[in-house]
Amino acid sequence: MSNERLAPFVADPDHKDKWVAAVPEFVVELRSTSDILKKLKRKMSKTWMANGVLLGWLVDPKKEVVYIYRQGQEEPEEVRGFATSVLSGEEVLPGFEFPLVELNL
Repeated sequence: MSNERLAPFVADPDHKDKWVAAVPEFVVELRSTSDILKKLKRKMSKTWMANGVLLGWLVDPKKEVVYIYRQGQEEPEEVRGFATSVLSGEEVLPGFEFPLVELNL
């Protein structure tokens, strides 16, 4: 979470006694073997993106698919195959890259 998003929360003198009432700009959901994909997709859309996340990755290691959610985009982009794909932090995390092959280790 950026300092800009965190600033209003930290400005409250009682902030140490409260939950953070803010969402990060970037989230990653990693699907476990017991997760239901449909529920995770709904969570990405209805919880994270609907509340202001700018970039979200829903990673399904079993199927080697990443669903990339972006603010203002109707449907997520699908990236298939981990061997050669590299994800980017785009404008949200400039310079950040994650080679998906790292998930195959």
